[in-house]
Amino acid sequence: MTKILVVAPHADDESLGCGGTILRHISEGDDVHWLLVTGMSQASGFTESQINTRKEEIAQVHARYGFSDRHELNLPPAALETLPIGDIVSEISKVIKKIEPEIVYTVYRNDAHSDHEIVFDGVMSSTKSFRYPFVKRVLVYETISETDFGMKPEDGGFRPNVFNNISDFLEEKLDILEIFESEMGDFPFPRSRKALSALAQLRGVQSNCEAAEAFMLIKEIN
Repeated sequence: MTKILVVAPHADDESLGCGGTILRHISEGDDVHWLLVTGMSQASGFTESQINTRKEEIAQVHARYGFSDRHELNLPPAALETLPIGDIVSEISKVIKKIEPEIVYTVYRNDAHSDHEIVFDGVMSSTKSFRYPFVKRVLVYETISETDFGMKPEDGGFRPNVFNNISDFLEEKLDILEIFESEMGDFPFPRSRKALSALAQLRGVQSNCEAAEAFMLIKEIN
């Protein structure tokens, strides 16, 4: 059994980027944890109704995946840049020290959303080999509607070099994503069932299978 931590800046990032991979890990008996960095609050401008709906969605998604545990930092969404990076690193590292994961999945640094950049940096600071020797593999996933809109001129773009076959898990991944009703839309909206299926099929073509999720390997220690 392998201990795995999936880091998501916002609820639904984990499902967009590696929902099929999560399902595959759990089906293979791995110990998979979910870390949610931000959370809705009235102080962040959300209504009580929105907050309660999101809590229910998160609980449903947790149950559908069958995560071993969920860790919520409840930092303000779309406002991580207002916090000291040291505080963010401290909160992420507490979870990593508690779980001691062998594999960590997180977001791509050059996504369009600023929260993704900050979470990536926080995870990298929290997986240094001399402080966290149990972490053997760090990968970043692509988040449709964010990764594909990251247009920084200096960025070479998301160039995957690891592919996970999710042919047996794609439909379940899409079903889980539809629990986040406010985040999904009709094609050609990027977070739509058709667009996500097309991306999985494209990644499948690139790796000789029916459907896949793609990752960039950041670090591997053997």
